[in-house]
Amino acid sequence: MKLEPSGDGFTIDANDLAPLLDLSPEEARDLMRAGRITSLVERGEGEDAGRYRVTFRHGTLRLRLIVDHQGEVLKRSRVDARPR
Repeated sequence: MKLEPSGDGFTIDANDLAPLLDLSPEEARDLMRAGRITSLVERGEGEDAGRYRVTFRHGTLRLRLIVDHQGEVLKRSRVDARPR
């Protein structure tokens, strides 16, 4: 999987993102358009220079991708913050 650099961030294909959030590509597209999947891009500094942290949130799920400047995924983590 690779993200595409775009302006001040990255884009990801819904076909790649959807299974990481337990959704179909159609659901992911619709939820992104509705603002129910949000994203945040943070630029690494110091020893993390040249890397970016891209975080997607949907409901209680947080998906975090660490990518290089070309959008290659270096690390992936997913947390479900449902109350116990």
